[in-house]
Amino acid sequence: MQLSAEVKMLCDEVRRFIRDEVEPRSRWIEEHDAIPDDLLQKAREMGLFGLTIPEEYGGSGLDLAGKCAIEEEMGKTNYGFATVIGNHTGISTTGIVTLGNARQKQKYLPRMATGEWIGSFALTEPQAGSDPSALRTTAAKKGDRWILNGEKIYITNAGLAQVFTVMAVTDKSKGIKGISAFVVERDFPGFSVGRNELKMGMHGCTTAPLAFSDCEVPAENLLGAEGMGYVQALKTLTAGRVTVSARCVGMMDKLIERCVEYMKLRTQGGRKLAEYQGLQWMLADMAVARDAARLLTQRAIDTLTRGERGTMEASTAKLFATEALAKVVDCAVQIHGGMGYMREAGIETVYRDARIVRIYEGTSEIQRNIIAAQLLKDD
Repeated sequence: MQLSAEVKMLCDEVRRFIRDEVEPRSRWIEEHDAIPDDLLQKAREMGLFGLTIPEEYGGSGLDLAGKCAIEEEMGKTNYGFATVIGNHTGISTTGIVTLGNARQKQKYLPRMATGEWIGSFALTEPQAGSDPSALRTTAAKKGDRWILNGEKIYITNAGLAQVFTVMAVTDKSKGIKGISAFVVERDFPGFSVGRNELKMGMHGCTTAPLAFSDCEVPAENLLGAEGMGYVQALKTLTAGRVTVSARCVGMMDKLIERCVEYMKLRTQGGRKLAEYQGLQWMLADMAVARDAARLLTQRAIDTLTRGERGTMEASTAKLFATEALAKVVDCAVQIHGGMGYMREAGIETVYRDARIVRIYEGTSEIQRNIIAAQLLKDD
């Protein structure tokens, strides 16, 4: 991955931040399901909330390659903390960056770049996750307002966010082409955020339902063209899948490093674990999976950077990287034996965190559908 000197310096800074400040408190985050305010403040001061926001609005303006380089580093630390940053700088921000008009960008992006306002992306509903055509949240035009009614579930960053990109149906007869995107602020009348859900993993990052009861959204908060919200959002989701892949690569890096260290230190039957061929093969397979995921991620980055659609490349990278992570973390637990099952080692935390990546931003099954559709489509 070819990176500028500035991005390399930022990666180094993030690596030090993770090592010196986030990792020592990772267990606290895990146990309390919350991120200390001072860590979030430090992230703000480092400019981590503005990674993908153009420089003219106070951000760093990183391209996809730069964003993925940071995601790799973030994958080596507490997953909840990484998700707060990654979700904000990914699908929760880039929609406004790519679809917003000048007024919307000027209103929201400067405050999102500093982390004063944290973003969230709201698509999933009780009846609609992988199937957007089943969306039931509606938006009806009334004078100079859109009136939203419905509910969303499992919305990442909901507990922290002030700005939500919300998908709602404006014309049911048009299917997915009747879905529009709106920028909703936390204090809009008729809008409420539910309690933080207790999750298997990803502790520290809030996930909560949203409710819209005659929620009043100013007409100028329509994001992009009416009826094209979901179609336009697909482009954002495509890039988001690549960044998920990059984070998985970072997570695998960390697991392999931990396993190498453990195998060199731990003895069994009078021999170092590193001397057992069965474990050597397991470690080799982990490295091959990690390297293949990195290469597929890089291919997707290159494709999208060239301005090509990149749908198949992004889905291939996400499918492979997330499935590979599942195998790598399982091997990591096995290599550590009983210690790997204990919270003290921290491996079981990654085991639980890793399960979500095969579900959000398009399940593994959906990625397979996308890949097959690309292979079977007529030229």
